[in-house]
Amino acid sequence: MPNPMRRTIALTRKRGLMTRGLVAAILACVATAAAAKPPGAEAVMIRMIACDGEGVRMELYLPLSVDRHMRGGQSVIGYYALDLTDVNKGKPLEPVRVTLSTDEKTVTVDQYLRGLPPTRIPVAGGTVDFDQRFAKHAKCGPFQSQDPNFGN
Repeated sequence: MPNPMRRTIALTRKRGLMTRGLVAAILACVATAAAAKPPGAEAVMIRMIACDGEGVRMELYLPLSVDRHMRGGQSVIGYYALDLTDVNKGKPLEPVRVTLSTDEKTVTVDQYLRGLPPTRIPVAGGTVDFDQRFAKHAKCGPFQSQDPNFGN
């Protein structure tokens, strides 16, 4: 005859494993739902400057919230994209500090993670050097170039 105590212990262990499995499944669902949430409005970025170099393209993205409301002297964190697809190196995004000069004639891009000297870009556009390896003599369009008639 089987021992009732052994049977009770076996059922308790089985329930414990089932409970832990259920808790793990619920946590996985909650984590997936949280990760799938769309980003907030402050996370939406818009391209503000596009530049073309020798076989590379650079783009500068800023939060949509500062799209046309950036004031002279204001700094914001944006993203710099260096498109190296043609040389099979991809298109990395890196955070940068972007400052509009107080006279609103230049935009300074500070690639602070790389320790590179800040790049000053005329608001009307011009030729600049970003990265000495890939992004030299880049021709940049005007600041907020997603709208060719901006300011007219």
